[in-house]
Amino acid sequence: MESSTVLIISTAAIIVAITAVSIYTSFGPPSKELGDPFEDHED
Repeated sequence: MESSTVLIISTAAIIVAITAVSIYTSFGPPSKELGDPFEDHED
């Protein structure tokens, strides 16, 4: 394969991986550990 094709596929794979990890962290089991700063500092 040409180097440009490999670069495009690698970049797309990295973007998909980052998106998947972000969604898992936001909505999966680790989200229970996330705190809401607005609720923590209410008057």
